[in-house]
Amino acid sequence: MELLKIENLTKVIKKKKILDDVSLTVNSGEIVGFLGPNGAGKTTTIKMIMGLFSITSGHISVCGHDIVTDFENAMKNIGGIVENPDLYKRLTGRQNLSYYASMYEGDSKKQIDDVVELVKMAARIDDKVKTYSLGMRQRVGLAQALLHRPKLLVLDEPTNGLDPIGIKELRDLLKYLSKNADVGVFVSSHLLSEMELMCDRIYIIDNGVVIGEKTIEQVKESDTEDIFSYSFITSDKEKTYEYFKGLEANCEQVNGGVTVVMKRDQIPSIIRDLVSMGIDLYAVNQSQRTLEQDFISMTTGTKTQIR
Repeated sequence: MELLKIENLTKVIKKKKILDDVSLTVNSGEIVGFLGPNGAGKTTTIKMIMGLFSITSGHISVCGHDIVTDFENAMKNIGGIVENPDLYKRLTGRQNLSYYASMYEGDSKKQIDDVVELVKMAARIDDKVKTYSLGMRQRVGLAQALLHRPKLLVLDEPTNGLDPIGIKELRDLLKYLSKNADVGVFVSSHLLSEMELMCDRIYIIDNGVVIGEKTIEQVKESDTEDIFSYSFITSDKEKTYEYFKGLEANCEQVNGGVTVVMKRDQIPSIIRDLVSMGIDLYAVNQSQRTLEQDFISMTTGTKTQIR
């Protein structure tokens, strides 16, 4: 079932086009990533989905309800966190949830107990929010977003500030919600590796334009593409690294070698250059193509390739 549909969405602020003809979808039971650098337009898009920003042109519908002409019914099906969870720090987690639950119909106590159990905060829910770690506040924020049992969950950079354990816990929770509760999740991030581990599909946005869509399976199977990550193992790692930097290549020193994103047909000339510089070459290893390589090549073009 299609939960979120964005068609030709454009946003202009002070004569500047922030979003340009953005279209995407989110279905039930899947996690869809919205990946892009800071300032690409991710938060603006999410605020428009949540009805916090007006639409310049285009359409957004949630479960078939247009957010402009049928706002109330659209919002009944959506829960979200924009930037950081907004909680009262002097109150307990349960008191915060009780306050928000009072806005909805139904058995608020059961709703609270259900979402607290779901986000695994039962042991600390009666402690004051000011004693929580950032990860705990994020969990209570998720509980708040889930109180009215929405079909679509929208999260803006939810892993910001979390430690590795907190990120994994959040990832596992979102996967559980999508697969076991049939919730659709739309999550923005600039963390490439996290998107690969979390999402079923990914949209890449840069400068307000969606420039690509990939499933994680496509990322894993894209070894027929022309650009790959290669690891060069040489007798002089520092000199090799400086050589690639001089070519304005996207490279880094990793595990005793230098990795670089480049085209396959550039390898022979690179090897000749290194040998002529007196650098012995022990191995050149091709890595599996990753979302990071796709993202870099799509958003910055030839700057990521050796010229």
